[in-house]
Amino acid sequence: MKIGIVTTWFERGAAYVSRQFRDVLASEHDVFIYARGGEKFAIGDANWDLDYVTWAKKPATFAFTDINLEDFQRWLVSNNIELVIFNEQKIWAPVMLCRELKIKTGAYIDYYTEQTVDMFALYDFLICNTLKHRSVFAWHPQCLFIPWGTDTSLYQPKAEPNAEPGGVTFFHSAGMSPYRKGTDLLLQAFALLTGDAKLYLHSQVPLKTAFPQLTDNIDELLAKQQLFIHEGTVAAPGLYTKGDVYVYPSRLDGIGLTILEAASAGLPVIVPDYGPMNEFVSADINGRTVAIDKLWARWDGYYWPQCEVNIAALAAAMQSYVDNASSMPQYARQARQYAEQHFNWQHNSAELAQRLTQVRLQSADAVRGAEQQARKYDATLFQRHAKSARQRWKENFAEQNPVLYRLLHSLKSALKRG
Repeated sequence: MKIGIVTTWFERGAAYVSRQFRDVLASEHDVFIYARGGEKFAIGDANWDLDYVTWAKKPATFAFTDINLEDFQRWLVSNNIELVIFNEQKIWAPVMLCRELKIKTGAYIDYYTEQTVDMFALYDFLICNTLKHRSVFAWHPQCLFIPWGTDTSLYQPKAEPNAEPGGVTFFHSAGMSPYRKGTDLLLQAFALLTGDAKLYLHSQVPLKTAFPQLTDNIDELLAKQQLFIHEGTVAAPGLYTKGDVYVYPSRLDGIGLTILEAASAGLPVIVPDYGPMNEFVSADINGRTVAIDKLWARWDGYYWPQCEVNIAALAAAMQSYVDNASSMPQYARQARQYAEQHFNWQHNSAELAQRLTQVRLQSADAVRGAEQQARKYDATLFQRHAKSARQRWKENFAEQNPVLYRLLHSLKSALKRG
């Protein structure tokens, strides 16, 4: 079967999800990527710019995940796509286009609001990777539960101990969203620890810009050499071997990819006692869960509320590892063994390729209500995020005259610099 995946496609968590789907499905099917865009394109990047990838043309609006339908249809038809998996697709027009072409559609479940849940009936099938997501979409007639996992052969424990013996180094990945990942909460909890402890942070954005109120705290910890920060993008398998324990006090997550990656790398994990993060932790076996102080709605109306851990409880969970530093080799073995048993993506997704061959097209009657809602929803977003005539002309000119456009753009930049 010829399968297409519509997704953002560069060093980002959502793209890693798509790549895991692509890798497992490619063993039995022909799989193509339609790189929809996002924060950027990875054109020219050897890790992402591959022969099965098509880089999308710019859409008619600025609406997030909007797609140029003419370009999308050419891709579908030229590759004889029979089934499409959408990753975090918020505009419904591409899904409805697939229905018009009698192409089966499905969604990897991550983002949804109370307003959009019913619209997911428009898909022929859904893929839920956590129990939390499945609890919302169990009503769908073709809801597939595929427990999430990771590449346990890629994310491996460190070959030898860190250069500095003794103590415990906590590791945390802030990614591109330090606030959502709870990096500020971690910094506050770390300040409460006693004993030999260090903190290694990996962020794709400047932390002092993200948390100006914590600049003094960050500078103090850096001066004491208790804090180490790596800012910038790092390809898989990342920097997990820099630490002994992974701390992830995330306020909100669709899955929490780094939890499984860290566990696979032999790091016990500390996460909020809130789904889906706590689905991946078995207390005292591969980590700790931390009590939360509050729940509250996110600004964009995401279906699930955000959570915030109790900072004292987070510090206590971290302190337990500092106080038992001599047991870290045992904790590392347990974390790795648990990951091998529960987080092996090849094992967890073994039936996915076959199950997709059994997916059937939903009838027109079954999706009519969802389709009506989706059209109204799209119309609102298209109007709100319309492009000006000038912007459309500029994009068309750049597409039709790429060399001249780059030359003029360079000249304009040079004139501005004076």
